[in-house]
Amino acid sequence: MTAQDTVPFTLWVAATYLDDYPQAITSCIEAGGDVDTTAAIVGGIVATRAQIPKLWLESREPLPEWSTQDCYLPCNGRGVS
Repeated sequence: MTAQDTVPFTLWVAATYLDDYPQAITSCIEAGGDVDTTAAIVGGIVATRAQIPKLWLESREPLPEWSTQDCYLPCNGRGVS
C-alpha cells in the first residue's frame, strides 16, 4: 500500500466495519503496509460508533493523567473538552 492509498483505504475499512471495531483493526493488520497509521485512523473513526473491546482497554498501557482531564490545553476558561 502506498501513501496515496492510505486515506481511501482507511475510509473504506471504516465504512465497511463501522459497527465492528475488532474486525476494522484486523482488516488494517491483514492488509499490511503502514499498519500503525491505518489502524490508528480507522480506530479513531470506528470508535466514534462501535465499542472498543473491554479486554483491549484493560490490556493497554496506562494513560497519562492529563489525557483523561476535560481540559488539557490552556483554555482560558472556555472549557474545551
